[in-house]
Amino acid sequence: MIKYSKEVSQAKAAKKPIVALESTIISHGLPRPRNLEVAQEVEEIVRAFGGTPATIALIDGVIHVGLESDELTRIANDDLVVKASTRDLAIIESTKQSAATTVAATAHIAKLAGISVFATGGLGGVHRGHTYDESADLLALANIPIVIVCAGVKSILDVAGTLERLESFAVPVLGYKTNKFPGFYLTDSGFEIEHRVDSVSQIAEIWNNRHDLKTDNCAIVVTNPVENQMDLALHNKILADGLAAAEKEHISGKAVTPFLLEYFHSSSNGESLRVNIDIIKSNTQLATQIACAL
Repeated sequence: MIKYSKEVSQAKAAKKPIVALESTIISHGLPRPRNLEVAQEVEEIVRAFGGTPATIALIDGVIHVGLESDELTRIANDDLVVKASTRDLAIIESTKQSAATTVAATAHIAKLAGISVFATGGLGGVHRGHTYDESADLLALANIPIVIVCAGVKSILDVAGTLERLESFAVPVLGYKTNKFPGFYLTDSGFEIEHRVDSVSQIAEIWNNRHDLKTDNCAIVVTNPVENQMDLALHNKILADGLAAAEKEHISGKAVTPFLLEYFHSSSNGESLRVNIDIIKSNTQLATQIACAL
């Protein structure tokens, strides 16, 4: 069911650290041609810090863990590449489509492949104003034992609601060198994190302790705030204007989040793109260091 790249196959055989990378940011999250450049740069970061990159996607219905150069280029440039969450995987296989994987699908496939660490940008979460409108990422985190490194959730979401759901699912949230829960574009979403870690060795120890205590049935979320956040005043203005524009255009439900994301991209004069790229690079470095520690 899974096709491994040559590099990942060699790493698995040699029991070397491997870091899972999602592909949705490549196909749908960043503009061309910067998306392919960033994907290549992120893979090089994993190698530079002693790991093996395993970018995950489906190509012509086949799950790929690790992409060869031409496959990475296809995911970045093919307009027919769709987004796939866990519920879509069997359908994508059956219809022989090509798909980029969301956080939920990437985590699921990484677990199937025996990979324990996953770097992403930001998690999905509870959407504003809709109690039952929430990302499948949250349920995946509740059921998949993996270390996921992220910059919290995007500030356009219901951050408080997201944290409550993670608590209900008993998913541990660790702040890497911070007690503040990041808000993706911002280093501080306004919410506290109960548990802080200051080294990758601490994260590795927690991971190992969970196995002994039989509490290792879910993910560990490691939040890593962006070093150079978006200007706070600019962020708040864009968010307020975007919410007002969504209401004026009668946009509601699951359509609100992609609308606001696009509003940030078009209104921030490149700042949201800059932060997005900084985040995935920083999270990839930290994830690789954790994989090596494990």
